[in-house]
Amino acid sequence: MQDSKDVSRRSFLAAAGGLALASALPAQAQGLPFLIGGSTATLLPKGKARRVVICGGGWGGLTAAKQLRQLAPDLEVVLLERNPVFFSCPMSNKWLVDVVDTNYLTHDYLKVSEKYGYRFIQCEILEIERDRKRVVTALGALDYDWLVLSPGIRYNYEAWFGGERRLAEATRARFPGAYVPNAEHFRLKQAIHDFKGGDLVMTLPPPPQRCPPSPYERACLIASHFKKHKVKGRIVILDHKDAIRPIGYGFKQAFEELYKDIITYVPNAHVREVDPFGKRIRTAAGDFSFEHAILMAPHQAGDLAWKAGVIGKNPEGKPAGWAAVDPLFLTAKEDKDVYVIGDAVGFVSPQFAFYPKAGHVANRHARIVARYIAERAAGREPKYVLPDNLCYMMVSADPQLDIAVQFDYKVDDKGVIIQTQIDDNERRPELVAEDFGWARNMYEDMFA
Repeated sequence: MQDSKDVSRRSFLAAAGGLALASALPAQAQGLPFLIGGSTATLLPKGKARRVVICGGGWGGLTAAKQLRQLAPDLEVVLLERNPVFFSCPMSNKWLVDVVDTNYLTHDYLKVSEKYGYRFIQCEILEIERDRKRVVTALGALDYDWLVLSPGIRYNYEAWFGGERRLAEATRARFPGAYVPNAEHFRLKQAIHDFKGGDLVMTLPPPPQRCPPSPYERACLIASHFKKHKVKGRIVILDHKDAIRPIGYGFKQAFEELYKDIITYVPNAHVREVDPFGKRIRTAAGDFSFEHAILMAPHQAGDLAWKAGVIGKNPEGKPAGWAAVDPLFLTAKEDKDVYVIGDAVGFVSPQFAFYPKAGHVANRHARIVARYIAERAAGREPKYVLPDNLCYMMVSADPQLDIAVQFDYKVDDKGVIIQTQIDDNERRPELVAEDFGWARNMYEDMFA
């Protein structure tokens, strides 16, 4: 008779979503429990089906996983993500001031992966070995036929502090930019609700940055919160740019007409020195002290793009900070089996330089790349497709009012991608309904 414990153990493994962690025999041979694994273990053995590995489970990665299963059901799709739960950066400014609740932003990775038949594995990615077409994680390694990188962003604290790790860590812990989900968002929300008065300073990173209009939206919503709760605070926006953009007129009107005594906008405020301990910041536009701050260091492509070795070079031969890609097909410059989507994508056009680093673009990139891979898997050469972008920004929480911006793209007769931008500067409640409708459609595209 079989041991009941042995039967139970095998039943558990069979029900664990097919992660195949039990195949990590090298880890067991080293005396490690199999669920701990190790970088030398085999996380998933290669089967007969060709495999797409997606690194990063944000708006881009999630969309790519679902779309690939629908467009190319014969491919094996594996999504690797270090966070256990999805937390949305888009719409999170509204969450900071309680316009939406936490459930509105969070979703279950495992549930949606089981629904659409791709594998979700929560793990830390240690290395990406493109020469071996292999991803190494803390749980073990797995091979791929195609790789999709959806790394998001990292903060370039090195631009402020050089090698002073202590200053960078203090800044991240005390005054997070809250543009990388999700612990930073919870810390910032608590700080906003605990704020008793004084100056709250926001630094805006130089372009390109994640979701360019969203820091202005954040300032408006925090100001709306101060106004509602009678907090005697001032929000000082230190903008690296020479003027508000995009949606410049709409935000300028909101600052002047809704928050004249609360928001102070300072252009050309290039950061020269940040002191997180003394609560001071020195800029080209002057020096500022603060009670609290949202310190957004310059943005770069997320860590995974660096680990994959896809970061481009600037004219001086130094890392440009963003992934070098084919502008039309989003493949890494030196590797046609590696795709980069979302915020990490680098220079694509001499007219506008970078696609907006926004959730909408990440979603569109993912849909496009899934189509490219499906076509290639079927033995066909794909035709290029361009994304679009649409952003709604809430400038008042009570009453709720939005403004918006739209971006369209085409290729001109010289093969250059051209961007057309349309600002909708008139704040009105009708755009709020469109805003939530847009979010509902996006969430359904990833999860429903």
